[in-house]
Amino acid sequence: MLICLSASHKNADFDLLEKLSVAPGDLGARIVGSHESLGGSVIVATCNRFEAYLDLDEPYGTSPVPAIQSALREVGASTGVDPRTLRSTVELVHGNAVAAHLFAVASGLESVVVGEGEIAGQVKRSLEGARTQGTTTPEIERVFQRAARVSRSVKNRTGVGSAGRSLVRLSLDLAESRITDWAATRILLVGTGQYAGASLAAVRDRGASDVRVFSPSGRATRFARNHDITAVHRDDLADEAASADVIITCTTVDHHVIDAALLRAGRSDAAGPAPTERPHLSAVPADAVHGPAARQLLIDLGLPRNIDPDVASVDGVELLDLETIRIHAPIEELNATDAARTLVNRAAREFSAHGEELDLAPAVVALRSHVFDVLDDEIARAKARGDDDGRTEQALRHMAGVLLHTPMVRSREYARAGEQRAWMDGLEALFGLVPEASADAPAVSADDADTATA
Repeated sequence: MLICLSASHKNADFDLLEKLSVAPGDLGARIVGSHESLGGSVIVATCNRFEAYLDLDEPYGTSPVPAIQSALREVGASTGVDPRTLRSTVELVHGNAVAAHLFAVASGLESVVVGEGEIAGQVKRSLEGARTQGTTTPEIERVFQRAARVSRSVKNRTGVGSAGRSLVRLSLDLAESRITDWAATRILLVGTGQYAGASLAAVRDRGASDVRVFSPSGRATRFARNHDITAVHRDDLADEAASADVIITCTTVDHHVIDAALLRAGRSDAAGPAPTERPHLSAVPADAVHGPAARQLLIDLGLPRNIDPDVASVDGVELLDLETIRIHAPIEELNATDAARTLVNRAAREFSAHGEELDLAPAVVALRSHVFDVLDDEIARAKARGDDDGRTEQALRHMAGVLLHTPMVRSREYARAGEQRAWMDGLEALFGLVPEASADAPAVSADDADTATA
């Protein structure tokens, strides 16, 4: 049974998401080891969501709530978040709804910016990380691989990808009102990962050419060489940060890279008079300025935060962070989103129908085995009575095939209608067959869901 524990920008504040974003790389393995019924786990952690996809192997009639609570305790222990906070915040998705939720997430329909393109790659890398940790299961593999195909289909067949903008481009759109001439703007990029590459491409599209890069992990030189920009060494960071018109941070480090002390130190080093405004930067709102000073825009795309909020105390500095970006996220393009939702929901129904057919597989095998065991006994008796030419055997085999045809067709019909239990009840009533592996996984009741999330 698949379960998803979800905390996102829709139900959690960024302070909580920031704490969850520093979860250790082996959290999935720790969760699997926390309860005997937890067979698999994939952790999807991005700048605006934290989700644990779990595969529970529970005997029929057993509540999954103890396993879910165990997983939440492990998440709390690994991230420093009180499990009670998690229980009151995390949304529980279970059963067939997990596929629909993951397909929507991977397609960018649950993002801060609807249709943003980065999430599909993040979901893919989450699965690859779980494979490395050895925490995937056949069912997890099946739903995540299907999510990748659905994401590509949404991108290719709907307009949601072009209607929605990436987080990077939205942040720069919000910055447009502060910057009148990107070509004359000096930019410091902090980070060398996927978001850094997207940020560099986005500012170049707007005409920026004076871009420098700093990497807390020491990768700036290689990134700069590959992208034909200037690398900033650690000893020069304060000076470069103070002289940049725009700073864009997007690293995964768990500490602040830019803070007020660094900016003030850089300004102090920059010779004598107080920095002055640059004409290509529009005035920062009055409530963000404490006196005449340089105008600087800091864009923090990191989670955990890369920029200490105390930079707002520095004259002339304006901070644009994920929380601000979320508030200003544009209203989604309804037509494109509706088309994408329709495609996602259809794919989820098909996935669930196929999964329900798989649930019946052990029962189908048991019926076929029962029939063919009876058939083999009758063929043996026929041969003992002198079926030398094999005609009796041929007739018996044909009859067995005819008799099995209708139950096989009906099994698929019942599975697609979500009524596989009725088919198995009939199997038990007629033949006394109750294959253990085909018992329905327990559904989480409303009371159980409340217990798990309150």
